[in-house]
Amino acid sequence: MAENGAQQMSLLEKKIDDQIEYYFGDHNLPRDKFLKEQIQLDDGWVPLETMIKFNRLSCLTTDFKVILEALSKSQSGLLEISEDKTKIRRSPSKPLPEINDQYKDVIKHRSVYVKGFPTDITLDELKEWFNDKGNVENIQMRRTLQRQFKGSVFVVFDTDVSAKKFVAQKDLKYKDAEMIVLLKEDYFTKKNEDRKHHRAEVKAKAKHEKEEKQKQAEDEEMKSLDEQTGCLLKFSGELEDQTSREDLQELFSGHGMIKWIDFTRGAKEGTILFKSNAKEALDKAKAAHGDNLQIKKKDVTWELLEGDDEKETLKKIIEDQQQSLNRKRGRGGRKFGGRGGRRERGGRDQGKLQYQGKKTTFESEDECDPETASAEKKVKDEEAEAPLSQQPKTEPASPKKRALDDVKAEEVGEPASKQLKTENGSEKL
Repeated sequence: MAENGAQQMSLLEKKIDDQIEYYFGDHNLPRDKFLKEQIQLDDGWVPLETMIKFNRLSCLTTDFKVILEALSKSQSGLLEISEDKTKIRRSPSKPLPEINDQYKDVIKHRSVYVKGFPTDITLDELKEWFNDKGNVENIQMRRTLQRQFKGSVFVVFDTDVSAKKFVAQKDLKYKDAEMIVLLKEDYFTKKNEDRKHHRAEVKAKAKHEKEEKQKQAEDEEMKSLDEQTGCLLKFSGELEDQTSREDLQELFSGHGMIKWIDFTRGAKEGTILFKSNAKEALDKAKAAHGDNLQIKKKDVTWELLEGDDEKETLKKIIEDQQQSLNRKRGRGGRKFGGRGGRRERGGRDQGKLQYQGKKTTFESEDECDPETASAEKKVKDEEAEAPLSQQPKTEPASPKKRALDDVKAEEVGEPASKQLKTENGSEKL
């Protein structure tokens, strides 16, 4: 347009020209859905009546004459004015660049990340600060999902040389705040490294917490073991193959309360865990048998476990108790959640309505109100005749893991037939 237009522009006219050229520029137009729709309607022409509805332009002016005067003084050649002075468009001689990987790569090398601005700064204040920092084509204010400015921007310079020159400047500040300045590519490289470092920290923290929990559990276990020192009695000898845990229960009946017996039929040795001091139980049993404590008339060597042997054996007993509890849960599956009968396995009865309720009969009118009884019976019958998949289910309560001290036991003095046995012959958990 005017050959010396830049010199003739007022401050307001320059702002108007910059704003409208931004609307039709390479950075905004490709992603401005509304404006792209408008230029499709009339060979690229957009009425000034439409343009003054854009917020930032309307804040500068809504006077067509002022807008046209500003654009007529521009030297960029980006925009054209219609003959009737009512419309503008981007010049066909300056088409939009093709948005491909090559173009994106060029823009990336011309882009700079700048951080350190106050969160209440305006775009106009940012433009003013960048005014003497090089030829800036675009400023993108980075925002949160809630549209709050984050205090950082991506700035696109006219060339990669201008971008590098800006980054090379030392001690850049906005007022008294020092700025963080990086090429956009370097920013994303650093961001990825920070994310990897953060993930590594999170992983290390999770690992540390897991180790701490494991250590705490081990400490609790060791504390439990320490509280039960002196309660283990080991036995060994040429035992009969038919020797059972019941024989051991009977042998110490009335002399000590047994919590657990680690022994398998046919083995030549085993371990007994008493509720209280094992030595006292052994002394009492020996005294009752003339100091010759045998198992089914077979000589036995009795040994009170101490130190590391005692702790390792206690650990094994705790593990065996937990495994026994888990097996019990598994066997209970057939009752509540196992394979089930033909219906659960998809047999002939699957999908059929099965009557599960009871008939209601009344011997006299005094027993129940007939209308109430009829309504209740209808509800029950509807529930009973519903498909099994729709009927309410009752889930069994899951047993909780018990500490070793929580295992209840009855005095060994009770007859063996009355004691509740587990797989290894101790009391039921």
